[in-house]
Amino acid sequence: MACTKCKSIKTSVKSGNFRKTKSGAGMTKKGVAAYRRANPGSKLKTAVTGKVKKGSKDAGRRKSFCARSAGQAKKFPKAAKDPNSRLRQARKRWKC
Repeated sequence: MACTKCKSIKTSVKSGNFRKTKSGAGMTKKGVAAYRRANPGSKLKTAVTGKVKKGSKDAGRRKSFCARSAGQAKKFPKAAKDPNSRLRQARKRWKC
């Protein structure tokens, strides 16, 4: 369910808030900062892309994202088969 009190941010790549598909999809640092300014109290963070220690908070975030996005891959098989889809590129960037 969408947040009714949350303010939206521009969702285009041109706005600088989101990465292009080829560069791994997902939000940029600028995009996360804009979202957090628009929604005080938000805990939104950027992708976990580097090496992480087993059992750390970042490892948990990665595991959680990979599980959620695997569900999206099941729900949208067309996107799951296309290697250039935003879903596949984001999963690749997160190292799922």
